[in-house]
Amino acid sequence: MCRSCATTTAPAETPVDAKSPAHELSRRGLLAGLGLGALAVNLSLSTGASTAEAAEAVEAAATAAAKNGAWANPALGRFPAGGHYGAPRGGASHAGQDISNSTGTAVHAAAAGTVVRRSWGGGLPGRTGNALVIAHDGNQYTYYGHLSAYRVALNARVTAGQRIADMGATGNVTGPHLHFETHSGSLGTTVNPVRFLAARGVDLAGGWSRIDPGASGATVVVIQHLMTRRGHALVADGQYGAVSVAAVKRFQSSKGLVADGQVGPATWPALVYTLRQGAGGGHVRALQTALNKRGARLAVDGAFGSVTTTAVRAYQSANRLVADGEAGPVTWRALTG
Repeated sequence: MCRSCATTTAPAETPVDAKSPAHELSRRGLLAGLGLGALAVNLSLSTGASTAEAAEAVEAAATAAAKNGAWANPALGRFPAGGHYGAPRGGASHAGQDISNSTGTAVHAAAAGTVVRRSWGGGLPGRTGNALVIAHDGNQYTYYGHLSAYRVALNARVTAGQRIADMGATGNVTGPHLHFETHSGSLGTTVNPVRFLAARGVDLAGGWSRIDPGASGATVVVIQHLMTRRGHALVADGQYGAVSVAAVKRFQSSKGLVADGQVGPATWPALVYTLRQGAGGGHVRALQTALNKRGARLAVDGAFGSVTTTAVRAYQSANRLVADGEAGPVTWRALTG
């Protein structure tokens, strides 16, 4: 786990405008960030609330209807002892959640955004190792530390689930892992990554995702292809609207599940198929769509041939799963998480 990677309770920097031409904090912005930190301290003193509590309140207000398919699990592994958010770090608190796995394990963007930092420590105080910072909509940021390799450039636009780096042990660490942070409201204002992602339907510990009505994107297309294979003909338009929700509720009822329309840990295992080379149909289109979200670039043709098999094995290998080329529940859970 991290030996350092600590943060103070006050915001350290001002937000980055992901739409600006530079996509990076200017010297003026850094200086302004010092003033923002002081302002936050004064505000918390006047209201009786800590800056951390204020950040949590901002975060809670921002998570309404957030299980919308826009977020993804950044890495697979285990949570090491003492690597949790808020753990003591020499008079400060651990700024993120550690996820342990071997060096070279794939690291994925947690959501679409712009790479605004790509440097040792990511330009934030108290961090060590090669790091990336991605700016997302709504003044939200994610931080990926202790990387062994970068796979995206500074200022690059990335999509949710795209591979952006490799896990490593650079900096002051006891072993290879990803140090993952979430910042809400401004860069420097950290919030608990486990709770942050859970509010967005992602289980950072590696469980099945949760997709609510109103969601959109590639994971919804996966659901629609699988539902069609299950006999509920849906247009794979990526919009989890009334027609798709009604079909999912019928499917849930037929399986004795709670018919709430949320595709989550109870529904996913009943919905997916174990697939291997030679399979064909909508369930393979779902698999190909899920692999493409992770960067496979497959033709979504519904044919599980040698190219799709190679893509499955490559994804499994990069994420330290059994690389047998068979898409079973473990691989599906990782792909859709």
